[in-house]
Amino acid sequence: MKQKTFVLAPDSFKESMTAKEVCMAMESGLKKVFPDANYIHVPMADGGEGTTQSLVDATGGTLYSLEVTGPLGNKVIAHYGILGDKQTAVIEMASASGIQLVAKEQRNPLITTTYGTGELIIACMKKGIKKIILGIGGSATNDGGAGMAQALGVQFYDDQGQHLPFGGGALNKLSKIDMSNVDPNLQSIDFIIASDVSNPLCGEHGASFVFGPQKGATPEMVKQLDSNLKHYADIIKQQLNKDIATIPGAGAAGGLGAGLMAFTNSKMEKGINIVIKYTQLHNKLAGADFCFTGEGGIDFQTKFGKTPYGVAQVAKANKIPVIALAGTIGKNIDELYAEGIDTIFGIVPGAAKIEDLLANGFQNIERTSENIARLIKMVK
Repeated sequence: MKQKTFVLAPDSFKESMTAKEVCMAMESGLKKVFPDANYIHVPMADGGEGTTQSLVDATGGTLYSLEVTGPLGNKVIAHYGILGDKQTAVIEMASASGIQLVAKEQRNPLITTTYGTGELIIACMKKGIKKIILGIGGSATNDGGAGMAQALGVQFYDDQGQHLPFGGGALNKLSKIDMSNVDPNLQSIDFIIASDVSNPLCGEHGASFVFGPQKGATPEMVKQLDSNLKHYADIIKQQLNKDIATIPGAGAAGGLGAGLMAFTNSKMEKGINIVIKYTQLHNKLAGADFCFTGEGGIDFQTKFGKTPYGVAQVAKANKIPVIALAGTIGKNIDELYAEGIDTIFGIVPGAAKIEDLLANGFQNIERTSENIARLIKMVK
């Protein structure tokens, strides 16, 4: 009898397990029924939280820690990864400039900065990296990527010749951009921006109006920030001859998308597509009997680019059944069955405190995977 091959390609289960740990739990359960099967681990992510860890794990890379400037100018410990090819780095901007680093009562997008994200880019450059994958979700900032640019050596001056301070609140004073201190090697690095956000920089669908309030912006601040980003974009257009204001995705991460497009050699891609490419998921699925995926929560929104959807699309093209596991199952999951996911299992055994469910994630995935394996064995 032919040995079965299971490809395990889950996302992390937020606050419970990394994607790699989820793979291990799935295999542990499946092995109780199929001890001699082949198990291929492909830790996944969709460009958001956990992308660095997943790509490092999937490619045999290395994770690094670095003290950088946090959103409020304080020092924080951030992380970046070098993939197994030693030519590609991966950064999550939220690690250095994320909203989770700022207490709710201190959130103020007039002053928060992406400077720390720029410091992570500098660290990667010092390691001779040729390509940087930069996930830009979960920011605490609305500075148009100006802080990142300042870390890279870009100098912003007001009409008095003074350096601009950090934050989106100062961008209305921008008069001159000086690129003379930027490392010339920056333009030889290819930046891939991992983002599913298509918002422009300014206007009612822009960074300030759509995302500003969750970062602490009042209605008055939203209008000010939007006006400031428009001025910032106008100066960039005049002095750098780059029109970034209306490019889809320019408004991602408080305009960091725009800053990357203005000051680096970058292009934007969907996060899940980037991870699929760099994990070589297509190749690893070849000849598999089953594909297991999953993440902390699955609902109808999963089809808008989340990991289980992306994995299912690849598996579907290879005619491989897809089984998804989730901590919570939300509304209208029936919409996912036409998208390549064949069945969805919740892992929660019963009513329990959220702290206990998070702590027992491994055992819950292990048990659920074992039960699915028993069903497979019975049917096959």
